[in-house]
Amino acid sequence: MDKELIIKSSPTEVEIALMEGSKLVEIHRQKTNNTSTVGDIFLGSIKKLMPGLNAAFMDIGHRKDAFLHYTDLGPQIKSLIKYSNGVMKGSYNSPLLENFELEPDNPKTGKIDQVFDRNTHVLVQVLKEPISTKGPRLSCELTLPGRYVVLTPFTDIVAVSKKISTSDERKRLKVLVESIKPKNFGVIVRTAAEGKKVADLHNDIRELEDKWKEMFAKLKQTKSPDKILSEIDKTSSILRDILTDNFNRITVDDREMYNSIKEYLTSIAPDKVRILQQYKGQRPVFDQFDISRQIKASFGKTATMPSGAYIVIEHTEAMHVIDVNSGPKMQKKDQEEAAMAVNLEAAEEIARQLRLRDIGGLIIIDFIDMRTSENKMSLFNKMRDFMEGDRAQHTILPLSKFGLMQITRQRTRPEVNIDTTEVCPACQGSGKVNASILVIDSIQRDIEYIIDSRPKSKLKLKVNQFVYSYLKSGFPSIQMKWYGKYKKWISLSNDTNFHLFEYKFYDEADDEIRLS
Repeated sequence: MDKELIIKSSPTEVEIALMEGSKLVEIHRQKTNNTSTVGDIFLGSIKKLMPGLNAAFMDIGHRKDAFLHYTDLGPQIKSLIKYSNGVMKGSYNSPLLENFELEPDNPKTGKIDQVFDRNTHVLVQVLKEPISTKGPRLSCELTLPGRYVVLTPFTDIVAVSKKISTSDERKRLKVLVESIKPKNFGVIVRTAAEGKKVADLHNDIRELEDKWKEMFAKLKQTKSPDKILSEIDKTSSILRDILTDNFNRITVDDREMYNSIKEYLTSIAPDKVRILQQYKGQRPVFDQFDISRQIKASFGKTATMPSGAYIVIEHTEAMHVIDVNSGPKMQKKDQEEAAMAVNLEAAEEIARQLRLRDIGGLIIIDFIDMRTSENKMSLFNKMRDFMEGDRAQHTILPLSKFGLMQITRQRTRPEVNIDTTEVCPACQGSGKVNASILVIDSIQRDIEYIIDSRPKSKLKLKVNQFVYSYLKSGFPSIQMKWYGKYKKWISLSNDTNFHLFEYKFYDEADDEIRLS
């Protein structure tokens, strides 16, 4: 499937749309002054230990204390604490880890107060951005992601992505990486490394080693909570993580952003520079590629599918609930077959909506009831297939005996929530409008005022189509009654864009007569 990345840049925000087969599947927004993103590495200080939660609150320089749970410490936490303190105190002066003696692994079932004392300093990485009233979620399992590999300090493990197609290729990559990786660094080989030569992997590892050296230099000079290493900007990180041979176009509307992406592509994938183009059209780039319309159609409470079936997405404090409805157009065929068809269509749309809105946490889906266990299992398998392209970690459970499917999906940033509502022009958002009879009274009152102030002017009235029909209907019509009362024929016309109670007067030159 062809993939496109459309990037819209403004002085305050960058918006990134990921398209698959001309359909919007992900939308990312980043403020240009954003100061904290997932992947940033900080020197943190323990501010408060919470033995009851088996967690700690840390000061990383953010306005809200960050949260670190024991399960996010990782086995190498003792080595990490030793390294952080050693570099800060000047007792460890090598930028890499070839002379570093690793500490024993931390037990999985320990207590947070057995690892940390109050005011302990340690390197941490942002796992999740602040959401609602919660501060950032932290991890002590540091990772330095590159184009082809991810570097993990204080371990010697080499792991290869299971998405790489053949076992022979996985073995080849593992042998290559084991021969070139630095001592006391583990390596995770990414899917993008499939088919790459040793030189490509070696260059990627060297670049990540340079990042670690930057961290070492910054940590040596830092004594208080501070950012040690910044993740690359959102646009570049998306390119790094998802750029594959399936991409056929990257379009950006800003010259400076175009040059920045071109430079980054040259460094990570020179063969992909050719698919980068700068948009110079007159229309906004999101309008040109039909993204604005898809956003408005996709972010309401209800999402309608081509068959007429629709899903309703509700958010509660604890979970998201999605209801599947067949709609009025469901074909008159076998009920089980019809339910299966609607459920499959809904499953594909739900998988898209989860990515598009970046919905995380617990999701409960109420599919249309099906009788056969074969159809239920088929729907479950199809849902897994539809969500295969979702980069967020997720778990899908088969349909329960009540016909409900449960999904948990990783949440790393606040849910994308785009307001697609507009203020009603008739009630101005109050939820109340004048009684319909009052609009005729208002028109008549204004007619009397205009005739008194401009007795010789010809008068034209433009109204909503329904009011137009009301004024013209019957014998005598209201228009005729006005002629009898004011001895002046008032021409009528309608405009379908007018709301029900909107009207305007014009003179013989078609100039609007303004009453205020």
